[in-house]
Amino acid sequence: MATAVLETGERETYLNREYGIQSWLLTVDHKRIALLYLMGITFFFFIGGFFALLIRLELLTPAGDLVQADTYNKLFTMHGQIMVFFFLIPSVPAVLGNFLIPIMIGAKDLAFPRINLLSWYLYMIAGVMMLYTILNGGVDTGWTFYTPLSTEFLKTNVVTAALAVFVAGFSSIFTGLNFIVTIHRMRAPGMTWNRLPLFVWAHYATSLIQVLGTPVLAISLVLVALERVLHLGIFNPALGGDPLLFQHLFWFYSHPAVYIMILPGMGIVSEIVCCFSRKRIFGYKAMAMALLGIAVVGFLVWAHHMFVAGISLYAALIFSLLSYFVAVPSAIKVFNWTATMYKGSITYQTPMLYAFGFVGLFTMGGLTGLFLASLGVDVHVTDTYFVIAHFHYIMVGGMVMAYLGGMHFWWPKISGRMYPEAWGRLAALLVFVGFNLTFFPQFVLGYMGMPRRYWDYSHSPEFQILNVLSTAGATILAVGYLLPMVYFLWSMRYGKPAPDNPWNAAGLEWMIPSPPSTYNFEEQPVVSWEAYNYDEIKEEVPVAN
Repeated sequence: MATAVLETGERETYLNREYGIQSWLLTVDHKRIALLYLMGITFFFFIGGFFALLIRLELLTPAGDLVQADTYNKLFTMHGQIMVFFFLIPSVPAVLGNFLIPIMIGAKDLAFPRINLLSWYLYMIAGVMMLYTILNGGVDTGWTFYTPLSTEFLKTNVVTAALAVFVAGFSSIFTGLNFIVTIHRMRAPGMTWNRLPLFVWAHYATSLIQVLGTPVLAISLVLVALERVLHLGIFNPALGGDPLLFQHLFWFYSHPAVYIMILPGMGIVSEIVCCFSRKRIFGYKAMAMALLGIAVVGFLVWAHHMFVAGISLYAALIFSLLSYFVAVPSAIKVFNWTATMYKGSITYQTPMLYAFGFVGLFTMGGLTGLFLASLGVDVHVTDTYFVIAHFHYIMVGGMVMAYLGGMHFWWPKISGRMYPEAWGRLAALLVFVGFNLTFFPQFVLGYMGMPRRYWDYSHSPEFQILNVLSTAGATILAVGYLLPMVYFLWSMRYGKPAPDNPWNAAGLEWMIPSPPSTYNFEEQPVVSWEAYNYDEIKEEVPVAN
């Protein structure tokens, strides 16, 4: 296989083929666009994280003595909106999905490279609109934009925040559309559906939700803006509207959005568990069908967010039952990861530590979700810190763990450099300890009855000790998140050059040089092996430096 060489004697890669800001801002290379997304997403992650630290500092003492109540409302609103719409939803698909899906299926790029670049520009335009909202006084609707607060009573920047999320939604739709067409039409010869990596299956399921669900959110937010500006009677009962209609529309998208966030993480963990257990995935077809099952059933459970909102008891019973049912495909995945590791030759590299963290924390988050699916328990713990803890065990304990695991697993391929393994393991440990110290006390707080979104809990000073533990954990967590950014940047200049396959892993992405060339493959690959063929790969000890 011929390899292009530059005049300097270096091998030509996607990183050094062109230089200059224009070559990045006008690129249609999926790998460069992935790095553009990585920079944007990392920026918003730390903005959202800063708001989270301010929230935790406020709750360190029972009295509201750091910020005013109105400011506190803006902090938790903007934390939620930035983390959900500008970090969690795009993080894995836009960064790792963009970079890896064409390579994993043997393609030279995505089906629509220019639409891929457009989706990044839409994301950045939406991000600028959200930054304008923050700098212009913020928004305090809660991340859910609930009416009538958002349409009638609040005087903050509701319309600009809603439009920012609206534009970000189009970025998400374009990315999903691109992935669906690419996976259908651009697979290499021999890359049948039954040979696709589970990472690709996960993104296929995610893309279906993005394309089918996101327009509903977009329409809902447009209706909020129209009612707020033109006083149309859509959600306001005084004008003939339906006050519950917004919640139905919002959660019809926003519960499947939880699976937009978690399904790509499941794909990452499947890749990592197989690699560091040196085994084929247990129950490949069941794992692939479970991903699609979660995507389908995820559209049928939205009203479990509304058990105390006034829906009928019969509807609540049906949604409760469906909420239990959606746990089944998730449980299949956890059992199959465990079965894959059983009697495997496990090595404890940094990506595997994050995968262990994902499986444990996601399982805890899922089990506490069953509590919330139970009508009697849900009435007791709705709008308490129990819900906050449950959501973060799925999103932060699950999704962010998987994202960091994936970044460590594929960083040698992305950058062509190895990161320091000892620092990686330390960061994984800090994230795991910091996360549990932050959010486990919140389960207890919620069960004891501490409401969420309260700025002052001086009426119940017994909550302070648990809040102190939570704030201490958030500090450790912040250090755990900062470390990877520091040593990834360090490794780009000082890290050891990465071999093409540092983990001795299976998959097409490990058969090309690190970092890849612009068009990925010098000649069209032909796939003649099954996915995760670790029993056919010559055993070598994975690289660690």
